Amino acid sequence: MTDRPVPIVDADSREYWEAAGHHKLRLPHCTQCDSPFFYPRVLCPRCHSDEIEWRQMSGRGVIYSYTISRRPAGPAFKEMAPYIVALVDLEEGPRLLTNIVTDDVSAIQIGQAVIVTFEDLEGGIALPLFQPKEASAS
Repeated sequence: MTDRPVPIVDADSREYWEAAGHHKLRLPHCTQCDSPFFYPRVLCPRCHSDEIEWRQMSGRGVIYSYTISRRPAGPAFKEMAPYIVALVDLEEGPRLLTNIVTDDVSAIQIGQAVIVTFEDLEGGIALPLFQPKEASAS
């Protein structure tokens, strides 16, 4: 458990956060154009269909871009600095804004393989984060 702020769960994101609380990465998937997407919303960002279902993602991806935050974004992040804020391209296609969990921020590279891990917060909420694939237990 950390002091990170707890995300606000709304009707559009409830299924995402409930799955994350069980350490599963599930995203909305448009059945009209066969596309998973992120962030959760009621209409597909590609074809604007409302025919959406939720699907389990593999949790595997690659780092598209990142920055090392050496100054915390607020008091709740002070103990974490330096930390990595990254865009991760999932194997299934969607791109997520997330943190990379690592002990060596200088070892992170664009194109590096990563895998999802979860950080438990209060109230059954867990944050999907990513770590270098070679550092994972799986």
